[in-house]
Amino acid sequence: MNQEWSLDVLYHGYEDPKFDEDMKKFESEVAGMKEKIEAAKKLDPVKGLETCLMVKEEMAALGSRLGEFISLKASVNTSDSKTNDMGARYDRIAANQTAANVAFCKYVASIENLDQVIAQSSLLTEYNYYLTEIKKDAAHMLSDDMEDLIAHMDITGGGAWGKLFDYLTSTLKVDYEGEVITLPAVRNLATSEDKEVRKKAYEAELASYDKIADSIAFALNNIKGQVSMLSEKKGYESPLAMTLEQCHMKKETLDAMFTAMREYLPKFWEYLKAKAKYLGYEGGLPWYEMFAPVGKMDSNYTAETARDTLVENFSHFSKELSDMMARAFAESWIDFYPHEGKVGGAFCANVTTEKQSRILTNFNGSFDSVVTLAHELGHAFHNKQIFENRILNQDYSMPVAETASTFNETHITCLAIAKATGEEKLALLDNILMNTTQVICDIYSRFLFEDSVFNACEDRFLMPEDLKAMMLDAQKKAYGDGLDPEYMHPYMWACKGHYYSEALSYYNFPYAFGAMLAMGLYSMYLKEGEAFLPKYNKFLHATTVMSVEDTAAVVGIDLTSKDFWRESLKSFADMIDEFVELT
Repeated sequence: MNQEWSLDVLYHGYEDPKFDEDMKKFESEVAGMKEKIEAAKKLDPVKGLETCLMVKEEMAALGSRLGEFISLKASVNTSDSKTNDMGARYDRIAANQTAANVAFCKYVASIENLDQVIAQSSLLTEYNYYLTEIKKDAAHMLSDDMEDLIAHMDITGGGAWGKLFDYLTSTLKVDYEGEVITLPAVRNLATSEDKEVRKKAYEAELASYDKIADSIAFALNNIKGQVSMLSEKKGYESPLAMTLEQCHMKKETLDAMFTAMREYLPKFWEYLKAKAKYLGYEGGLPWYEMFAPVGKMDSNYTAETARDTLVENFSHFSKELSDMMARAFAESWIDFYPHEGKVGGAFCANVTTEKQSRILTNFNGSFDSVVTLAHELGHAFHNKQIFENRILNQDYSMPVAETASTFNETHITCLAIAKATGEEKLALLDNILMNTTQVICDIYSRFLFEDSVFNACEDRFLMPEDLKAMMLDAQKKAYGDGLDPEYMHPYMWACKGHYYSEALSYYNFPYAFGAMLAMGLYSMYLKEGEAFLPKYNKFLHATTVMSVEDTAAVVGIDLTSKDFWRESLKSFADMIDEFVELT
């Protein structure tokens, strides 16, 4: 089994004649795209919209194929000059689509009887949600020339600052115990069995950020400044309001979720203090002990044993899902291990034209890294469901993006807990509670931090010391007395790429959203068994063609109800009670 992914399904490298042919075709087609859109606008509305959609479908297929290949190559070698060159070339070409896309959106918005026009065509009917959302969002569009200028300026603006963050963190050299290691490698030591290793790794990690803190602070200030300026110019109340519209999500839903989270924060602090006491500390848990193993698990996974565990465990839930997992391992969809130049963390990327996915992890052999694989394979299963939609109907919004992945995490961990006893059960309970604390307490701290950055950067430039202070303040509010105030993580803003996207702000609350929605869905599965699966697949399929609230309604969930979120959190509270009792 290969330990690195294969991208041959796209291209056999940059020297592949097909890559050069497609890049030239992409450039040519983009150059003529606006002319085709303008010609289509002269037809009757039904034929005009159909023509525009077919043009956009062709461009989406070609652009995604090239863009995905370059992006995936970059993620495993951020310093590769050929990839950086190709990425810059691709970005310049792709930005030239903006004028055509703006013209299309304004064309859609100009059709007064859009519902009636859509009803006259099967193609338009498939794109009903896509078209109606475009008409709604058109109110926030600027002039054609301005939108085109923004897209081109972003290449050397917000987009470039984001790439700088990726480069700096992926090539950062960390001095640890006389050796030089990568940032992902030192962060992986947080799960070591040895307390001294965990503490020294934490100290080495924090010390390493001093080398890049100023540069990353400049990146963060400029990205958030750009987003703030654009949200104001486009007529949004705030960057958060713009994000919620991008998410197709009501503020009422976000408020209901956060209300329930704040009510349950003290319960998670109780877990952290119980873990601290178990490890021999008084009061709150030091940050470097957050991921310390608790209990005992006699398992050190290889890529092969991780595969066997996942395929076996999920075969009892969904044969479709377990078969896809087996295929992912067999066909080299996964890049497993950390190395210099590879980005940290984990992600799953669509390979749209081939109806496949590619998964990046920094696998370390722990059960938690198996859970991470399950998480990313959940994204791949979600992709599998939306690949049934037409290509322009394959973008799901941030909140629902983390649901299938977190469902998988919940399933594999709960199965393991049910079979375990004694120290192994304690270890598994700690694993799920540790991960859930990350998506409740830590995600809440990240939301508070990002919100404070947006508010502050309008009036002043935030230096590293400012950002560290703001992060510590957010962590104190989110973690309460669950953490030792002497050992927190003031540089959490310097290691999370979610802050450094000019296109996606507040990419934090979707993790909490996904965890709680997944627990609600998992509770339904436990009650309904096999009868749940068709509804689950229908839910995932709907995530790209409905609002967040309407998608949840497919399985009978009201996301604007605080009680739904409270019920999900109660399931975790029950686990905390069991953990406290066992420790």
